[in-house]
Amino acid sequence: MQRASEMAEKVGQPLEIAYSGGKDSDVILTLAEMAGINHKGIYKCTTLDPHGTITHAKERGCVILPPKKSFKQCIVDAGFPSRFRRHCCATLKEYKVYDYAVVGIRRDESAKRAARYKEPEECRVYSKKKKARHYFPILEWSAQDIEEFIRAEGIKCHPLYYDEDGNFHVERRLGCIGCPLKSRKQRIEDFKRHPNFIKLYTSGGGNTLIHTRITRATNILKMLMSILFGRYSAIA
Repeated sequence: MQRASEMAEKVGQPLEIAYSGGKDSDVILTLAEMAGINHKGIYKCTTLDPHGTITHAKERGCVILPPKKSFKQCIVDAGFPSRFRRHCCATLKEYKVYDYAVVGIRRDESAKRAARYKEPEECRVYSKKKKARHYFPILEWSAQDIEEFIRAEGIKCHPLYYDEDGNFHVERRLGCIGCPLKSRKQRIEDFKRHPNFIKLYTSGGGNTLIHTRITRATNILKMLMSILFGRYSAIA
């Protein structure tokens, strides 16, 4: 992280700490603070993150970047997102801010990430040939490493990591509400907790059905409407 900061200083920039509000983001931000380097926490607001995320990011001193386009407009322009067409991520989160950034990616989060990320740094190419150097200081950390560090440093994480008794749960993960990478059950639970997002999905209108396969779009709409009318009031 020290070397990354030195590279950023050469171009007159702070080292970006890519902040999502999750536990791994809190860890890399704390590491930057402990290192005493010139850094800036950057939180890219998607308007899809769980309640309390923006407040938590502000408490950690991060800069809040507003979305360049609303999620509703993303649906209108490109249809419903899927695990194979995550156009919302590309629009709302995956864009360059500074030339050098630290990202809290860990290989043990999933088999896909373990296969995708093998080196502690990489050159990320964005649209319009914009490039940034990304560093992954906790790439080889396990969930246990994360939990032990959080407890040792007394880091206050996002409220969703704690149960009603105040116990910390490292296995919990933050993510966009209704994200297609979640299981069907998780998405249903998301929409039950946040019914306003059902309206957001169903009011997309415009070119939604043009950009989305009719069968999949119909299934998504059926699921959302079923939640509204209580079909998924209890999930086994």
